[in-house]
Amino acid sequence: MKFLKLTKMDTRKIMVNAALIQSVESNPDTVVMLEGGRKILVKETMEEIFEMVQK
Repeated sequence: MKFLKLTKMDTRKIMVNAALIQSVESNPDTVVMLEGGRKILVKETMEEIFEMVQK
């Protein structure tokens, strides 16, 4: 099980189970959409999240 360390817009750090991510969009803020419909607004770019998942 892989977890990603992400930063919410209010600077709080969160850990997200990578397997639960359905999609990531950026316009201009990055929104991570999880299974179940939950959305998380984060400071990391879509490219940074992609790199984290690939490692």
